[in-house]
Amino acid sequence: MGLLTFSINVTLDGCVDHQEGIVDDETNAFFTRLMDECGAMLWGRITYEMMESYWPAVARGDVEAPPAIREWAVKLEAKPKYVVSSTRKDFPWTNSHHIAEDLRTGVQRLKDATPAGVLLGSGRLATELDRLDLIDEYKLLVHPRIAGHGPTLYQGGLLSTRRLELISAKPLRNGVVAMHYRREH
Repeated sequence: MGLLTFSINVTLDGCVDHQEGIVDDETNAFFTRLMDECGAMLWGRITYEMMESYWPAVARGDVEAPPAIREWAVKLEAKPKYVVSSTRKDFPWTNSHHIAEDLRTGVQRLKDATPAGVLLGSGRLATELDRLDLIDEYKLLVHPRIAGHGPTLYQGGLLSTRRLELISAKPLRNGVVAMHYRREH
């Protein structure tokens, strides 16, 4: 069984708005490495639609992008992508799949079928999956910014405090800190 790893950019005040983080070679390398190491991506519909609206065009070369970004887009194109949605059923982007069954059952089945692990990149979906005790690890990029707005990490709340074990903390040259935590059991 593979691990479910939640990874997202977050500011010091908990904001997970994708426009608030530092985007540079170091942060791109971090997410490229995570994607290379995992067997599949897992998103909610909103994140999927945001990604679908941009990355396929970059992979095709329809959008001007530096070589490292285009390489990331091509890798993402090839990576299996799973989407949780109750409102959308059709996911035409290459290698995209709908998790149509019960959330706990569908995600557990995905974990069981993906020995290399699943990378979760949606904040609201993470809250739901954490409530179901399905997230195993957290790999967060903590940005040296205070956004002063939301959306925020775990805005929907959890039923109880989640205790984590620090595996590593690596400061990047740009001031971002790559944090790796594992759930305590």
